[in-house]
Amino acid sequence: MFHAPSASLNAAQARAESIGYLALTYAGKRLPLQVRHSAAGYFIGTTEEGGPASRESIEYFRSYQAADQALTIGCWQQRLHP
Repeated sequence: MFHAPSASLNAAQARAESIGYLALTYAGKRLPLQVRHSAAGYFIGTTEEGGPASRESIEYFRSYQAADQALTIGCWQQRLHP
């Protein structure tokens, strides 16, 4: 799914626009950040066509509410590599 980096924004700029840095960098897609869920827990990521596109946050959260709050207030760490 991911290709060579091609982002025109850095991680801070992508975050300010609330789009996925990894989705933009490696897939060339400006996808909105949202709370996602996996077997490991909740995380901040992106989706495309109803399926997962990227996991943007380093950390996993115990609940949807905790991940949503982290996204809302910007209290999460951006992954820089897929």
